[in-house]
Amino acid sequence: MLEQERITKIADDLAAAERDRTMIPRLTQQYPEMTVEDSYAVQNEWRRRSEESGRRLVGRKIGLTSKVMQEATGISEPDYGAIFADQVYENGSVITHDRYSNVRIEVELAFVLKEELTGPNVSIFDVLRATEYVVPALEILSSRIEMEGRTIVDTISDNAALGAMVYGGNPVAPETVDLRWVSALLYRNETLEDTGVAAAVLNHPANGVVWLANKLAAHGDSLPAGSIILAGSFTKPMWVHPGDTVHADYGNLGAITCRFE
Repeated sequence: MLEQERITKIADDLAAAERDRTMIPRLTQQYPEMTVEDSYAVQNEWRRRSEESGRRLVGRKIGLTSKVMQEATGISEPDYGAIFADQVYENGSVITHDRYSNVRIEVELAFVLKEELTGPNVSIFDVLRATEYVVPALEILSSRIEMEGRTIVDTISDNAALGAMVYGGNPVAPETVDLRWVSALLYRNETLEDTGVAAAVLNHPANGVVWLANKLAAHGDSLPAGSIILAGSFTKPMWVHPGDTVHADYGNLGAITCRFE
């Protein structure tokens, strides 16, 4: 385990990179001995500072849950990050591109809980019972650590590369839809760029929430009622640039549109 002094320094470096829209060298290059638990300690330090500054935690994101995402990053296990209220955009939002770094979009489903989920031993049935509704969502990725050669340690420390999220479409109760077969068409500037099916997320998107609840339990944490959970992408990351319009069509679940300026 890294000493607290180093954990604090890494958190300082990441905060400066986010403020200045720059990137720092890979942590695994700077600290070869760094472990997954060290990286969650860095993330928790960032979360603690954010909450102390008045930001409100509203949920979590789960990353690297699908084969397409694992192949895109070269990382073979999921991770999670924190979502704050000021990172949540409504459908149709105009988003300032230079607020983020290395901006990419992913297609996901968001679960909104009506009951607390506390691991260990949370099952998919527990998740479905605890979910009030599921709604289409886009994740905006933002990387504060250089991207080439990153490992799971780098991504976790970087709050799992979360920049923001956009939600829209039609909220549905989980028992009314076969969530495995929810599909989406992802467009950039009216050109179809990617497609995906939600079963790509661990065979059922609710399994991402299962993983998260049980992983949080190992860290002495849980998912309170009202939490928004981005369950993981079922498309590969799509780069976006200033002036781009993004549109995701989820069929019967509606659509999401946002524009970057």
